[in-house]
Formats: sequence, C-alpha cells, structure tokens
Amino acid sequence: MGAKKSGRRRAAGGQGYGGRGPGRPNDFRQGAFNGPVQGDGTQNNTYVQQYAPVPTALASLPPLPEEFTGRDHEIDDLMTLLDPARGTGPVAGAVAGLPGVGKTTLAHAVAHAAVGRDWFTGVQRINLRGYDPAPVRPEEALDALLRSLGVTAEHIPPTLSEREALYRSQLDALARRNERILLIADNASTAEQVRTLLPARPHAALITSRHTLPGIGARLKNLNTLQPEAAVDVLRKVLQVADPDDDRVDRSPTDAEELALACGYLPLALQITAALMAGDPGQPLAERVQALTTAGDRLSGLDDGERNLRAAFDQSADRLTPQEADLFRLISLNPGPDLSTTAATALADRPATEVDRLLTRLTQAHLLDRGALRGRWQMHDLVREYATEQARLHAARGRPTKRRYEQARARLLTYYLRMTDAASTHFRPPGSVALSGLFENRFQALDWMDAERSNLINATHMAHALGDTSTVMLLPNRLTHYLTWRRHFGELITLTGLALAAHRRVGDYYGEGQAWANLGAAMQQTRRHEEAIAALETARTIFEKSGDQEGISGVWSNLGVALQEVRRFEEAITAHETARTICRKAGNQHGEASAWGNLGVTLHEVGRYDEAITAHETARTIWRTIGDQHGEGSAWSNLGSTFHQVHRYEEAITAHETARTIHRTTGNQHAEGQALNNLGLSLQEVERYEEAITAHETSRTIYLDTSDRHGEAKAWNNLGTVLRALGRLDEALAAGNRAAELLIDTHDHFLTGQALREVATTLTAADGDPGQIRETWLRSAAAYEEAGTPEKAAKSRAKAAGPSPGEDTA
Repeated sequence: MGAKKSGRRRAAGGQGYGGRGPGRPNDFRQGAFNGPVQGDGTQNNTYVQQYAPVPTALASLPPLPEEFTGRDHEIDDLMTLLDPARGTGPVAGAVAGLPGVGKTTLAHAVAHAAVGRDWFTGVQRINLRGYDPAPVRPEEALDALLRSLGVTAEHIPPTLSEREALYRSQLDALARRNERILLIADNASTAEQVRTLLPARPHAALITSRHTLPGIGARLKNLNTLQPEAAVDVLRKVLQVADPDDDRVDRSPTDAEELALACGYLPLALQITAALMAGDPGQPLAERVQALTTAGDRLSGLDDGERNLRAAFDQSADRLTPQEADLFRLISLNPGPDLSTTAATALADRPATEVDRLLTRLTQAHLLDRGALRGRWQMHDLVREYATEQARLHAARGRPTKRRYEQARARLLTYYLRMTDAASTHFRPPGSVALSGLFENRFQALDWMDAERSNLINATHMAHALGDTSTVMLLPNRLTHYLTWRRHFGELITLTGLALAAHRRVGDYYGEGQAWANLGAAMQQTRRHEEAIAALETARTIFEKSGDQEGISGVWSNLGVALQEVRRFEEAITAHETARTICRKAGNQHGEASAWGNLGVTLHEVGRYDEAITAHETARTIWRTIGDQHGEGSAWSNLGSTFHQVHRYEEAITAHETARTIHRTTGNQHAEGQALNNLGLSLQEVERYEEAITAHETSRTIYLDTSDRHGEAKAWNNLGTVLRALGRLDEALAAGNRAAELLIDTHDHFLTGQALREVATTLTAADGDPGQIRETWLRSAAAYEEAGTPEKAAKSRAKAAGPSPGEDTA
C-alpha cells in the first residue's frame, strides 16, 4: 500500500503573555515513524505517515516577557502544589481560563520559579494544540516526549499503551537517579489528551486548557483576568519595551484605566492594543479608547496582524456541540450582565435540566462563568461581544433563523414581565392585591428583584429600542414599588420617562396619568421638588378627567409631601386633608393612613404638635388594623419625632426604638436608618451620649448603603451636635462641615442654614477664628434667605454681628 499523506495542521494560538497568537508559524516537526516489523521481516506500511506533523517536546523554558505582571497570588498557589516537601496530594495542576487570559505564561513563570529553587532538574514542554482542527493525540504526545527524553525513534513502540509504559519506565529511571521532571502540557482540550502523560511522584506536571478538566487527578485552578492596576501596568510595560521614553500611560492615567477596561483586563487584548499603539507613537490613549468603545466592534480593533482575539475565540467556539453553540449565541440576547438558569431556559425553550447541563459545559469551556449567586451565569465582556456577533451572523442566514431569535427574545421579555409582576405583589399594600405564590414572602421576592435588577432595567431599554411598546409600558410600572423600596429613584425616573412616552404614543390616557404620578413621586424623593409638583399636578388633572378616585387621592398625598418640602405648608395641609377625605369615602384604609401620616408631618413643621400627635396615632392605628408593618413603623417614627419636639423624650425614645425594630423586621433598611437618626437626637436630650453616637453613626452607614446623601447629611449634622456636647470639638467640626457640604450638594437650603449654624456654634465653643465664625454665620443667613425663611436669616446675621451687651454667648 502506498504512503498516505497528511495535511499540515494549523498552529493553535498562544494564550496570554508571550503566547503564540493565531496565525503564527507552527512548531510541528515533520518526519515519519515506522510501523511494527512483520514476522517475514517486511514492514507494515499501513503505519507509515510520510511528512505527518508530529508535536515537539522542548526541554527548555522561554524567558518571561517583560510585561508579565499581576500573577503573584496564582504563582504562590501553584508553587505550593509543586513543593517537593509537601509529599502528598496531587502532582499536577490544571490551569484553565478563557482564551488570552495568560495560562501558558503563568505556567512558564511557575516553572521558572520552581526550577530556580532546584525543585526540578529538567522541564519538558509540549503544545497539545487542543483547539486546532486536528489536536495532538495522546500517542503522538508520548512519541514526542519519549524522543525528548532520549529514546530513539526505532525504540518507540507503535501503540498507546506500549508508549505509556515506556514513558513511565523512563520517568522511573530518572527518579532513581534523583532527577525530577516538570511537564508542561499546554493547550489541552480534553482529559484524554493528558491523562496518559501525567507523571507520578517525584515528578510533577502543569496543564493549561481553555476547559476545566476534572477527573485527571489534578488540582484545578481557574485563571481570571487581571486586576485593573496590573492591566494598566501591562500597557505601560509593552509600550516601554518598544520605546523606553513612551510615557503615554503615566501622562494619561485615566485614559489608561479606560483603555484597560475596554480590553476587558484580558492579557492578550492588552498586548494587542499596546502593540498597535507602539506602532503609532503619536496616538493618544484617548483616541485608542474611542476607537475600541465607539466603533461597536471591539474584536476587529483587537487584531495586530499577528494576533487576533476573534480567531482565539473561534478556536474555542469550534469545539462546541451544535446545542452548546446555539445556547452560547442565545445567551447574548439577554440585555443584562448575567442571567439565571430559568431565564436561559426561557431563551432556549428547552427543558431546564438540559439547559443547566449545557450551561455547565459552556462554563467548563470558559466561555461562560458562574455568577456570584448559585444558578446565575455571566460572560466576560469580550466573549459576550463575540457571542453577540455570532448570533448576528447566524440570524443573517435567513428569515426563519432571524425569526427564531426574535421569538427567543420575546420569550425572555415575557418571562421577566411575569416574574416582576409576581414579585411586585409582595411590595404593594397588604390586601391591595393577591400575593403571588411564585415567591414565599417579601424577602424572597426582594432577593429575586435584587439579582435581576440590571436585567430588568436593560430589558426595558431593549424593548424601547425594539419598538416593543407593551413591555415598555408594563415593566417600569411593575418595577415602581421595588425601585422605591430600594431607593433607586434615578433608574425609576429614567424608566418611567420611557413608559410615559410609550403611553402617549398609543394614546393610553390613563396609563399616561399613572406614569406622571410615578414620575412625580420619584422626583420628589430626589429633591427635584418643583418638577415633582408639576408632574403630580399633571397626573391629578388626568385622573380627575377619568374619574379615578384612587389615583386622585394618591396624587394629592404625594403632592402634599412635595409642597411641604418647598415650605408651602398650608397648601400641603390642604393636599393631605383632601387625600384623607377621598380615601375615607372610598374605604381606602391604606390611602387614608398615608394621608394621616403625611398630614401629621406637615402639622409638626408648622408647630401644631398636639394635632400632629393625634394624626400620627390615628395613622398608627389604621396601619396596625390592616396589618401593614411598614406603615406602622413609619407612624411610630413620626410620632417619636413629635414627642421629642414637646420634650417627651422617654416616649420619643420608646417610639423610635419600636420603629427601628419594626423596620429591621420588615427589611426596610432605609427606614431603619431614619428611626436610628431620630433616636440619636432623643438620646442626646437625656444625656445618653455614647448611645446617641452609635445611633447616628449606624444611621449614617445605612444612608450611605442606600445612597441617600440627604439623609447622610442629617446624620452627620446630628453626630456633630452630640460630639460638641462631649467636648470633642475637632470631630464635631469635621462632622458639621461634612453635613453642610452634602446639604449644599443636595440643594436643601433650609437645612444648610441649620448645619452652618451648628458649625458656627462649634467654632465659637472651640475659640475659633472670629473672622471664620462671622463668615460661617453669614453663610447660614444666606442659606436661610435662599430657603425663604427671612426670620432665621436675620438671627444668623445678628450672630455674625456679635453679641449684644450683656448677651449670654454660651
């Protein structure tokens, strides 16, 4: 039989630092091995492969590239594994990660360190080309390793089992001579490729793969992308290798950080980008950032002619089964940063067990990562862009394929709508809607909403871009209660704006009114009070025309709160009383309780304390009757503030402690922070100063966690007053100044005036500079003037002028 020719294999791309990128010349060694000799002395040419490519085993380590950095922790982990003093456990480490993450160079770095400590007398390296069209087979790998270990070709047997036996005998012989070999098996794609190569103690091995390779007895190590600082350092070092005077990274550190982010902190992407910039010494970093982030095709921008990130991803994608590849593309349709198994099931329209299995396989291929929460999955940004590109190319094959992707996206949006509607029932007033059985309680619903928030927000934007008016109208409304609970008011305003436009587009007058109402309530919470008033008045007009009494009462209640914030107290009282009357007539106890509570707050502001106490007690009774713990907690908190104002401090403390307990029980963190801040004020009055400090500091932390800068300012201000009472004047000044800064930023002129008054008082107690004290009083007066309270402004100006004869300045 004649000789059988074999085509030349394409070399696999190296990974990470110093790797061989796709397109570089391969390192296959051409030659032939003879088949076994027959009994008659002739040779069986069936085994002859003239010019067949075989792998090369190399007994040397390449130097590490100068830009190698940021892997100290990973090196230490693997060195612990290789330490001969360890004596037990695995003798192999398997480093896995996505293409271009730097697996090969990490293995080389570990090998350099281990050899440098005399742990090994030799290194054997072999590239298994697991992601080439024709990966190296185990028998080919053993042939190369045996040759590198000094076995001549004529003594290498033909079968896999025979070669493995000879390989192990060679390693045993080395061990008897006290020689220890470290094997680096690079670019493996399957356990089969490496299982026969793994040595026994005292030798060791490092395997690199884009797949996690369980079942080979190796310690598994997943290699992640670089930390931001190390990624920037790669850019700096590559540029300075090309030109030691290239200081673009140090001259533009912010642009360098953005460029590293655009590269996804992926070593290969960073190397390619730096190489392109080295070839264009005049290019500013900002220009390169713009080229990567605005072109809409980052992968095309990550190709330096020698290395190509898209090609590296192609090699991994080519190894996927049709089902895995299909799900990989479908996942890119999800608009958020991660997705759940259930959402992936909706996309794929396959059984959940099958989808979970496919997701696991994609994770093992490092084209997908497990999320922080069990049952959630995420893609690296560049992998996601590649998946999106593949989905687009696949959809372009024809209308049926395109339609399939449209249907998958529609299923996903339907899933998000259904689950959001179910979760939102647990945030609505008790008894107003039937609770969905999809979630056991509010806490479970809250966990789901927290996990899916980015997806739900992005889904609204995606629906808007696709012209899916129905989803744009429904999803923001179903998110309103949750976003309010979590105080994500900026997101709520944006989404409600999209919903408002959608309602207008289809002529949904009632839906438009609801959107205006939601928009006004959210604007009020972000202290955009005048805009809130305008939005709520628009909503009220629409509801009045449609005769929606529940909508009208809700708008009146929120309008009263906004009017109170701009110190239009009499109008606010009228608004709350109107809301209360409408709700009472309609039998809407929830709305009536809200109106009583809001009315009590406004009555408190104008000094009608006895009426305020009656209003809060009435609200508390109604909340308790209808079983609304959140409302009851708010009533206790408001009642405590009014008790404080009339010097009933012990009752105030009890009320605030009760509110804190209720809010902690219901998981309302922000309301708990409010209760603690108010509690601290009452504790100050009874000289329980250390407890007051704890209350204000805890409140401040909660306000920080819930992104309420206005609340944080009030906590700082109250903390300053108690610190002053304790004589800790430097700390009190720092707290007061921080409060004033935040209040200025949040445009609360009235409380700014109060905070600056406290700072001036503290400066006086500290015998501060008279000019600074006077300036602070004048700033307080200016803030009060801006707030429309001239009487308080006059008092601050009087303080700036100095005390009158005989006045007590204490």
